[in-house]
Amino acid sequence: MRVVLAEDLALLRDGLTRLLEAFEFTVVAAVDNGPSLLPALLEHRPDVAVVDVRLPPTFTDEGLQAAIGARQKIPGMPVLVLSQHVEPLYARELLTDRAGGVGYLLKDRVANVAQFVDSVRRVAGGGTAMDPEVVSQLLARHSSPLSGLTTRERDVLELMAEGRSNGAIAAKLFVGEKAVSKHISSIFTKLGLPPSDDDHRRVLAVLTYLNA
Repeated sequence: MRVVLAEDLALLRDGLTRLLEAFEFTVVAAVDNGPSLLPALLEHRPDVAVVDVRLPPTFTDEGLQAAIGARQKIPGMPVLVLSQHVEPLYARELLTDRAGGVGYLLKDRVANVAQFVDSVRRVAGGGTAMDPEVVSQLLARHSSPLSGLTTRERDVLELMAEGRSNGAIAAKLFVGEKAVSKHISSIFTKLGLPPSDDDHRRVLAVLTYLNA
């Protein structure tokens, strides 16, 4: 699985490269600044990009802007943001283009290596990997689409945003999988997502209210 990595701190960049390669990823490019990221993404067209938000030269939002630019030219390119910061405006734009896998993890909240590697693989496979803190901050700014959801449905939706399966959601909430399925069906209905065999309807359920 081919990865483009963007991280300005040399030790962290080297550490992430070694970590990914230890788990049979191939880091085809590792850049340390914003201007180099977009060309690297367009040249290598990786299976997944792991991108910091704030890169040189301005340390504002170069990483996210490059990721968004790449997905505009290569729709569906999977992007996992790995940052110390939540940038709501560009994060929402990245998460709501409804194309390909997306993730947003906060560096100081990644609990272990296995969690991180699983997140990279999940995003590369077209899924989502969202830190609950990121979800909470985005929802705090745009909560109107959730007004029709019950408290339990909101809990289920937040866990869906983290990329959890029905079984994992059931275990987290101490309910049965049938109950989780019913909540998810209700969420789809309330968010205006018609019946479909497309697995990405779970992703759309999250992205719909983030985009509202």
